[in-house]
Parts: sequence; structure tokens; C-alpha cells
Amino acid sequence: MSPFAPSERQAVLVAIAERLGRERFAPRAARYDREASFPFENYADLREARLTALCVPERYSGLGADFASYCLVSAELGRWCGATALTFNMHACSALWTGALADDLDMSAAERARHEQHRALHYRRIVEDGAIYAQPFSEGGAAAAGAAPFGTTARRVAGGYRLSGRKIFASLAGAADYYGVLCTEDKPAPSLADTLYLAVAADAPGVAVEGEWDALGMRATVSRNLVFTDVFVPEEAELMPPGIYHQAARRWPHMFLTLAPTYMGIAQAAYDFTIAYLRGEIPGVPTKRRTYPTKQIAAAQMFVTLEQTRALFLRTIAEARCDPAKPERLRAYAAQYTIMENTNELCRLAIRTCGGQAMLRSLPLERLYRDSRCGSLMLPWTAELCLDRLGRETLYEPGERDNEGKGR
Repeated sequence: MSPFAPSERQAVLVAIAERLGRERFAPRAARYDREASFPFENYADLREARLTALCVPERYSGLGADFASYCLVSAELGRWCGATALTFNMHACSALWTGALADDLDMSAAERARHEQHRALHYRRIVEDGAIYAQPFSEGGAAAAGAAPFGTTARRVAGGYRLSGRKIFASLAGAADYYGVLCTEDKPAPSLADTLYLAVAADAPGVAVEGEWDALGMRATVSRNLVFTDVFVPEEAELMPPGIYHQAARRWPHMFLTLAPTYMGIAQAAYDFTIAYLRGEIPGVPTKRRTYPTKQIAAAQMFVTLEQTRALFLRTIAEARCDPAKPERLRAYAAQYTIMENTNELCRLAIRTCGGQAMLRSLPLERLYRDSRCGSLMLPWTAELCLDRLGRETLYEPGERDNEGKGR
């Protein structure tokens, strides 16, 4: 038996995602992409199937999925609609981070009680009200990569905070009920340790959605700009107690790998389409092309690349945990880089192999290609940042200073 075979519970969850994706999400994907419109119908289906409560702990009436279970479900969703899977990541992680991940972190008794009280409110909104949470990161600077404090700030006031700032590439902008905003507490000389994680109601006074969204790929994410102007955020809107997000970012690095499953699903979709196309199983393209040796070689190359990528993906999500060893952390960077780059390579090879008709928008491959190209650009772990960290951390241990070559 494969060491990476899903558990019975995981298999059930993936089967739910597969049914929704095949029957409902895939037929709608082209329209959402063409219109750059948010997949509200897909989210209604996710609510009905209770997948919006996927990562809410069972004691709060959720499905209680852990990190690996989330990744398997997300990959299956990405196989049928990349934009739905990518936005679902933002929502699901709001519960995953505050639930299973937060339970692994060090908190005082008072912090633990505070967190328990606050997250119960957010979980109730998800489970009972069907609320959708977003997770805007990017601001156009180094903050989303963890290299500087966030420019969006929260000033302490009676009963909560006053939030001001701006987020760009904010997926679910105008579609979410709450925005899980990462921001910096407004104090003299703030540091990364002063990061706050606050749930801001979409209809709160001072919240605005601005700008157009006409992107190369992932068009149905509708990732417009969010502007916060002196928005009052009550204290109970904390998704984590002050200082705990910074601890999570240091001790649970796999929390930033949650975008990758979407692209693992897209890689599978590109392979599936190519095999069906060459076998003459695509409606409207009945000609079989599998007899040509060049097509057979291309299919073999795609299979090898897909299986190499999947093996690294499955190993990485299986060993994700708090305080991972150095090889496990480096493997997470390698998995992110490999999935994002190989997925686009698979889509490129699929188009070349299938030929001219694969470029038509009546078929999904050109959308998969465009969506796949976006993965390497996404913070907090872009392809370039992964290579930078791998290069540095394979050669140096924590605390070592690189003075070599200076003054030359």
C-alpha cells in the first residue's frame, strides 16, 4: 500500500470535491474566466456540501480537516476550476490557521482563552451563517514576503482597533463577508512581531473595493484592491491573539504552502485533457492522434513530470507540522517551486502536443495555461523567493553570517 494513500475520511472528502468539480464547476469555468466574474454559484454548492466548513474543528460542527486533508481537497477542486480552488484557499485557511495550526502554538492561559472565545465566533459565522472569509496579503512591498511589517496599520482604541491601509491583489474582493487582514499594530518602531490578524466585516464603514480586474489568468478570483479608511474593528474580530501570527509564520512554515494544491490540480487537469484529446475522447475533436510516436513520447514526458511533482507534493504535505526539521522546511520550498513551475511546463507541453485546436477558448487548455503561469508569481512564496531561500539555507545554518567575498 502506498505510504501516501489517503485515509478513508480523506477519500470521502476528495470524492465530494470531485463530484462538485466534474458536474458543476468545470461546466461553469469558461464563463467565469471570460467574464472575470466571481464563482458565486460554486460557493453555493460548496456551502451545500458543507465544504466551506472543511477546516472548522469538529467540536465547532465543522468537518475538522487537517492540513494534509485540506491540500488533497484543494487539489481536487483545482482540477476542475483553478479560480474556485484558489479563492477557497483564502477562506479555508482562515479556519485552518486559527484551528489546527494555532492549537500547536505556545500561548499563555489567558491568550488561549481569548483565542478560544474569538474563534468560536468566527466558526459560528462559517457553519451557521455560511460566511465566506478572504485573506488579503499583498500591499506591493516586502511585507507579504515576511521581510517587513505590513503597511496596513491598526491603532488600539476602546473596544478594539482602528484600521487603515490598502491591499492589492485581494482575491474575493467584493465577494467575501469578512476579510482576514494582516496588519501591523500602530506603535513606535513596529516589528514583524507586532503583526495582527483581524477579521474585518465587508460592510463595515470605511471598507471600499476599488480598481479593475482584467488579468492574464485566475480571472474569476476577482482580486481587486481593498482600501480601509479608519475602519473600526472590534476586539472579538481577532483571528489570532497579538503576536501569535508571527509565531505561526516562524514555527509552521507549511502554512504558506496552501496555494500549491490548486496548481497540483491544474497539472492533473492538463494531463487529463491531453490524454483524452490524443485518444479522440474530447467532444468535437474525435480524431485519434495517439498512433504518432511524437505524441506518445510527449504523453510519457508529461506522465513522468506529473508523477515527480505529485510525489514531492504528497511527501511534503504528509510531513507538514509545527517546528519542522530543516530538511522538511527546505522540501516545502522545493515543493512550492516545483509545483508552480512544473504545472506551467505541463500546460505548455500539452498545448504543443495537442496542436492548434487546443488554443481555442472552446476548450479548457488555454485557460489552464494562463492560470498556471500565475502560480510562480504569488506571495508569500514566489518561485524566486523559494530559490533564494533554498540557496541561502542549504549553504548556511541559522546564526551564521555571510561575510565571504565582501570587499572584493
